[in-house]
Amino acid sequence: MVKHQPLQVYERQLCLSCITGIYGCRWKRYQRSHDNTTKWELLWSIILLFTFSLLLIWSYFWWEADNDYNEFNWFLYNNSGEWADGTVPILATTAAGFTYIAFLMVLALCHVALGQQLNLHWLHKIGVTASLLTTIVGIISVNQTWTQEWDIIPISLQATGPFLHIGALAAATALSWIVAGQVARAEKTIFQVVVVLLYLSVLLGLYVLPLYISSPCIMDPRTLKPRPEVFGHQGAPMLAPENTLWSFQRALQMNVTGLEADVAISVDGVPFLMHDLTLRRTTNVDEVFPDRKTKAASRFNWTDLQQLNAGEWFLKNDPFWTASSMSQKERNLTSKQRVCSLEQLLKMASDHNITVVVRLRRPPRDHPFNSTWINETLQVVQNSGLLQNLVMWTPDDEREQVKQWAPGFIQTSLVKRSPENLHSSGISGLLLRYNQVNTDEITNFSKNNISLTLYTVNEPWLFSMLWCSGVSAVSSEAPHILRKVPSPIWLMSPRNYRLIWVSADLISFAVVIGIFILQNYHMIRYRMSGIRSYNPEQIMLSAAVRTSSRDINVMKEKLIFSEVRNGGSAEELYEEQCFDSYTNQSISQ
Repeated sequence: MVKHQPLQVYERQLCLSCITGIYGCRWKRYQRSHDNTTKWELLWSIILLFTFSLLLIWSYFWWEADNDYNEFNWFLYNNSGEWADGTVPILATTAAGFTYIAFLMVLALCHVALGQQLNLHWLHKIGVTASLLTTIVGIISVNQTWTQEWDIIPISLQATGPFLHIGALAAATALSWIVAGQVARAEKTIFQVVVVLLYLSVLLGLYVLPLYISSPCIMDPRTLKPRPEVFGHQGAPMLAPENTLWSFQRALQMNVTGLEADVAISVDGVPFLMHDLTLRRTTNVDEVFPDRKTKAASRFNWTDLQQLNAGEWFLKNDPFWTASSMSQKERNLTSKQRVCSLEQLLKMASDHNITVVVRLRRPPRDHPFNSTWINETLQVVQNSGLLQNLVMWTPDDEREQVKQWAPGFIQTSLVKRSPENLHSSGISGLLLRYNQVNTDEITNFSKNNISLTLYTVNEPWLFSMLWCSGVSAVSSEAPHILRKVPSPIWLMSPRNYRLIWVSADLISFAVVIGIFILQNYHMIRYRMSGIRSYNPEQIMLSAAVRTSSRDINVMKEKLIFSEVRNGGSAEELYEEQCFDSYTNQSISQ
């Protein structure tokens, strides 16, 4: 009979096995190593960190760009000719990619904290490469088709910067445990100095970062200007089909102070509301006039336009994911909408005594009203009964003539100009995209009595920031959302912000110092007791066959060295395990 005598039985480390197994497929004890990470694996660690950073920026971009998702989908429609919500696959893949890469980053940090050798599995390397390339392709695509949207990052940082700074400071402080452990275990002084200097540089940068954070909502609350007016951009297109009477009625229900509409002119001289150059997206022209579906909207006469349905597409495509929440009555009203004329809009505005922003689009050169489109539109406005001081007139064509015929119009420019230039041209208002002006320019326009309206503002954070900046009005596709914002989301005095900033820095500094002291204290104790900082792998040795004395001695030496690094001493091992009795004689028949 063969007797088996285990030299040592180690406790299982399931957590360590999961960390090394998931990261590098090193599930077995013998597969793990505490050796220094190879240069090749260090390169992959750098690639992983770069991919994580790039995905973090990409995710943040799409998180804040939700204000302009409809604009993005419209760009896609112009390129493809088919309406689809292109943000859904982008958001899904971005969320999945970021979660995956962030998980790998956490596992890599756990490896460093536990002293394990980094060895990313080849499947993960393929995943990291795919994530990196996909993100780069996405960035290039956005840069080519939607360049102006990159401005959302610096704009949103004015609203999120103070809070992101606190989060970054908390993360850097937490990382001090890993950094302090690496420094304490390191044997080379130069490595310790480099790591400490790099970490302290990052930490110091975060401590002084608020000096460069600028937000209009860090202000004296007593100087906050009145709430900006909200105009319904194409009515309330998130609740009803854009540029229809039902959409404008829904906007009025949300207590808007103005309505903004895109105006084209039919081939028989009737101004009507249409945003796109063609009728395909917002009507059923494919069914009614299939042979003319690609023609410009201004090529149709008013009789033909009245035959088109302008509401069913909204129920079918559900562009804002709101159609499913409609009541049956609202669905019936939506399905019966027709192309709206400018005259109908102006009558509604006159009945409610609200402002109308008129954005005209000139017809093609061979259009019957190419040279008289301004006169035709102006005549409709004057005959509507709407007060002149409630009309914001935007076309630059024949502006001087318009000012003579309708001196009460609010002359508004769609092009950014200096206040002096605007005053000299007799223009008192500006209608610009929200990314075309900064806080200082907003203040300057306000001081020079230029009424500034910014579009398209749908998100509460953007509305709040523009409110703090002093904007007089915004044009929104979501008046029902902005209606729920009675005050800026956050408003903080400079004194309170400085107090939070300094307090966070002091707490972080105290925690970091404490962690470094604690890590060094433990390391000193280990070294004084002869213990080396090492996490051994779990081993079980059983004697099943006869082994030479030389092999057994080698085995004993390896086990002793491994256990010493785990926290035991050589003397204790000999006493506990009785190595001297483990010889060839320990195997009996």
